[in-house]
Amino acid sequence: MATQTGARADRPAAFGRRGFVCLDFVGLPSLDDLEAGMALPATRLYDRHGTLLYEIQTEAEGANRAIPLSEIPPACVQAVIATEDAHYYSHAGIDLVGIVRAVWLNARGGEVVAGGSTITQQTARLLLLDPLGQSERTVQRKLKEMVLAIQLNGLGKARVLELYLNQVYFGNLAYGIEAAARTYFSKSAPDLSLAECALLAGVVQNAIVNDPLAYPDAARERQKTVLRLMVQNNSLTAEQAASAEGETLQFGAAPFPIEAPHFVMAVWQQLERDYPDALHAGGLDVVTTLDLNWQTVAQRVMQQQLAYLNDPPRFERIPANANNAALVALDPYSGQVLTMLGSPNYFDESIDGAVNAALALRQPGSALKPFT
Repeated sequence: MATQTGARADRPAAFGRRGFVCLDFVGLPSLDDLEAGMALPATRLYDRHGTLLYEIQTEAEGANRAIPLSEIPPACVQAVIATEDAHYYSHAGIDLVGIVRAVWLNARGGEVVAGGSTITQQTARLLLLDPLGQSERTVQRKLKEMVLAIQLNGLGKARVLELYLNQVYFGNLAYGIEAAARTYFSKSAPDLSLAECALLAGVVQNAIVNDPLAYPDAARERQKTVLRLMVQNNSLTAEQAASAEGETLQFGAAPFPIEAPHFVMAVWQQLERDYPDALHAGGLDVVTTLDLNWQTVAQRVMQQQLAYLNDPPRFERIPANANNAALVALDPYSGQVLTMLGSPNYFDESIDGAVNAALALRQPGSALKPFT
């Protein structure tokens, strides 16, 4: 692998002396930095007393492990290509037509269902460019990204796809398709269905807005868009898309060591939104407002109350058949969040426990009837 990437990195010599001047001026990193770029920076989240809630390790272990392209379902590959880069197999790393189209749609104020950056450009951005500037929008950085994409394209389409799908962020601390499969569906990536692949592909564009656990309705709407794009890209028939759209999805995370998971995921979303560069550059140590002792008590009280509602004393009341609940406790003086429970058990698939009912939007229903 090192020999292959090294040989590719030397190819600009064919462009002569001016080619070297151009590359030196732009300040390109080497393709030999690919493996270093795949390491996840360590970020630790603590409660208000310094107790560790969760740590993202730098090693690509557990749910975040990389898997070969041959183990990724073709439906997932096709969904990502249709959504992120429909002309992936026909360009040399950059898609000038796609860039112009994205600019034109933005100028018109229309719906942009796919950005101007190709999958190859996104891979260069993720793995080779300085994380401190990942959200930066400058001409020089874009030029670096485009030149690196052309170099990356020399590794082959399959290799670039493998790198991308193992590193792209799917939200909720899931980097790569294997982590996403375990985070959202409690299964390994090879076992994902077409409907699940389409949902995950829709998360990539905006992991906050399209978060299936916080905003399931928005995620399902985005899934429909992905399926429509797959039909347009001749990856699916309309009948297959309709069948996938009607499939009921069961959300559930595979168990992993974490305290206050709903709260941790909510904090991570805020960090992704407000401090993306620092988060991906070297990791952070984050002290939160949560009190883990109170959190433990709140979870015990919630489970006791659900048990009481479902099995009340004889002749006192009819069992409520309640299986889910949410709880948020705030400091009345500062407004700080002391406890957050989005469900009784984050890992209980039978109640979609990973969905944060404390933050998920709800239909207003009959609450609006007095005003109509």
